[in-house]
Amino acid sequence: MFAGGGSSVWDMFCRRPGVINDGSNGDVACDHYNRYEEDLDIMASLGLKNYRLSIAWPRVLPAGKGEIHAEGLAFYDRLIDAALARGIDPWVTLYHWDTPYDLYLQGGWLNRDIADWFADYTQIIVDRLGDRVTNWMTLNEPQCFIGLGMQTGLHAPGDRLAFREVLLAGHHALLAHGKAVQVIRARATKPARIGWAPVGAAKIPATHSPEDVDAARLATFSTTTKTVWSNSWWNDPVFFGSYPESDLEVFGDDAPVVRAGDMEIISQPLDFFGANIYNGQTIRAGDNGPEDVPNPLGIGRTIYTWPVTPEALYWGPKFFYERYGKPIVITENGLGLSDWVALDGKVHDPQRIDFLDRYISAFRRATDDGVEALGYFQWSFSDNFEWYEGYRFRFGLVHVDYETQVRTPKDSAYWYQEVAASNGAILKG
Repeated sequence: MFAGGGSSVWDMFCRRPGVINDGSNGDVACDHYNRYEEDLDIMASLGLKNYRLSIAWPRVLPAGKGEIHAEGLAFYDRLIDAALARGIDPWVTLYHWDTPYDLYLQGGWLNRDIADWFADYTQIIVDRLGDRVTNWMTLNEPQCFIGLGMQTGLHAPGDRLAFREVLLAGHHALLAHGKAVQVIRARATKPARIGWAPVGAAKIPATHSPEDVDAARLATFSTTTKTVWSNSWWNDPVFFGSYPESDLEVFGDDAPVVRAGDMEIISQPLDFFGANIYNGQTIRAGDNGPEDVPNPLGIGRTIYTWPVTPEALYWGPKFFYERYGKPIVITENGLGLSDWVALDGKVHDPQRIDFLDRYISAFRRATDDGVEALGYFQWSFSDNFEWYEGYRFRFGLVHVDYETQVRTPKDSAYWYQEVAASNGAILKG
């Protein structure tokens, strides 16, 4: 429940026994709603100049459409103003998985009308904030809220649908993205830069040989199985106005029917390519096409069990920039650890510092090699509710005691401050 607003599918999901690994919910989490001034003060003290934030759709429209929750909308007014007053530029994401519960009961992403509902919601946000916000993102990680939410059931709303329905919901999400871009272009009174933030499923060549590089590039933009984890399935419609032929061949009759005008809506011009990249899969050239290379035994892993593969932040941006020709923004990158306040009152997280040094250095090498970049966002500023994992893992630069809501910047926060102040000069990777 969003501070007097409506419920989302995640509120519904958290009420189901056993679906959140620690039995928790996101009702309070890091309580940013009530503590945003303190959080922004910490950001400013760390020298952060940009803040990626997400609007909660049901906080503004409790039923997803219709009556506006005035206090919920006013919160974002205060948040934007408070950030700008501290010299922090807000990068606003319109949708971060919190489909209003009432819209879910009307079919949610399976209902084609959701594209218009999302456009109407976008207009309310842009009319209110578009005089101050420059940077906009429409959807965060459609692969997750469609694939994990509607195919595997691991995320809210917890459905397990046939692949045909999954792809239909994804098509409606793409329509919602396109219509939101149209609204931002038409209604924002401050010049707008618009992108979106899909999962960047990075592929890393096993060697620098032309054969392995070509294999990794091919694997980045093609699929051989019925999966939502396809970069081109989501991004080709957005940037090229068509679904990729290679995926259409694999998906067959499960592919959605594209109505006249759909692709013109979906492929509205964007200003940047956002990508959430945490790791990558190594690829080599095989006799019958690209082959996955198993990770080495004992490879470094986060507590989330994700492999540590810094080169993902070199090859992912490189391949995406080559194909789509838009400046790259790393909209998420980071790692989950088990951090705690030490006896000296500090939070020591040397592994996060080492991880970020390696990844940011790889991204810098990509820019040195010609990739145009607009920015990098570490996920996340503070510890928070991490979806089906609840509070088991911590991704933040700032530790949150969920019992007291006391904030403690970690060692990595102060290191990150030095990275920003030196424009990366202190990086070792």
